[in-house]
Amino acid sequence: MPVRSVLYWKPNQGNVMTNEEVMSKISECIETLHGVEDQECHCHACVTFYTPILRDERASFADLPQDFVGVLMMEQLNKQFFVMQSRWIVVEADSLILPLIEKLSSYKPKSYITLNGTLYKMGDFQIRLFKVLPDQGNLKGIIAEIEYLPISSIEQSKKIMEEMVDTLNELASKKSLEGHFVQAKANYAKYGLDDDYTSQHTAVQYAATSLTELIQSALRSHDN
Repeated sequence: MPVRSVLYWKPNQGNVMTNEEVMSKISECIETLHGVEDQECHCHACVTFYTPILRDERASFADLPQDFVGVLMMEQLNKQFFVMQSRWIVVEADSLILPLIEKLSSYKPKSYITLNGTLYKMGDFQIRLFKVLPDQGNLKGIIAEIEYLPISSIEQSKKIMEEMVDTLNELASKKSLEGHFVQAKANYAKYGLDDDYTSQHTAVQYAATSLTELIQSALRSHDN
């Protein structure tokens, strides 16, 4: 599977541009790199935050895994990926497990966000540009996936992926955008994942602390 890097847009303090304006400018940056929109592909993903249900009042939340994130990807709708950060566990399961989780009443969805976006093709690269939409609400953030098609080795693709991120940020700066893209930091080794990229690597990136903090911030903004 080709290597992917998940990025989130971090606005500068005092930024006055709306997310819609930023999204439009970033699209222009990608088109400057000769990115061509795939009109037939509508990108979609969903990130769900689960919280444990305590039946025994004497039980402690500390006894249960707290970082429980579910990730659903468009290209694998029959799969659900679960990431427990506190235990360094990533699990791939059939999507039919979701009704079972609900039936067992051990965990419940606390909140979720949908990611709707556009696929741009540009030579050996593909970029998915997502809108962060809490509970189908207004645009609250921007996430991008950069995919380098020729290589499945994380280490071998590291430099060229970093260069692409730098190029995007340089173009964003030229467009006078008040912010920059930041890569989601993920410690694959602690999850037992090796250098050969898989969908589990993508799920771990979406569950990375830096990215979940952005998403939770968007959810709090939505609630307010």
